[in-house]
Amino acid sequence: MKYFIGTDHAGFEVKDFVINYLQKKGIEVEDLGCYSTESVDYPDLAHKVANAVLENEGSKGILICGSGIGMSLAANKHKGIRAALCHDYYTASMARKHNDANILCFGARIVGKGEIESILEGWLNSEFEGGRHQRRVEKIDI
Repeated sequence: MKYFIGTDHAGFEVKDFVINYLQKKGIEVEDLGCYSTESVDYPDLAHKVANAVLENEGSKGILICGSGIGMSLAANKHKGIRAALCHDYYTASMARKHNDANILCFGARIVGKGEIESILEGWLNSEFEGGRHQRRVEKIDI
């Protein structure tokens, strides 16, 4: 499993923490930017990660901005992307189980490192359940 990660300037400070966390679990991570705290436009990074996920079958993405809202909105403009804004273990787990989310979004200004670990665990420890949820997921891309 390969993950693509992107942040804007607000998410830059926690990006290395997330990358290190995933790599310790044996997950390959490709950093698509940004690379400093200098102001950037979050849609540019959201589109870069969404395109990478769509072009690399079986991969997933992580997007981080101040609130997570902008990143999730921009990423969800791509057909086939299901970017979920998650705030805790439960929302991350349900995003995978019921929505087959392929991009995890969260806000660096909303959650601390302890909660980020919990969000990542909820995401990584959950698989899409299919069944009745498959029909619903299919109705997302119209």
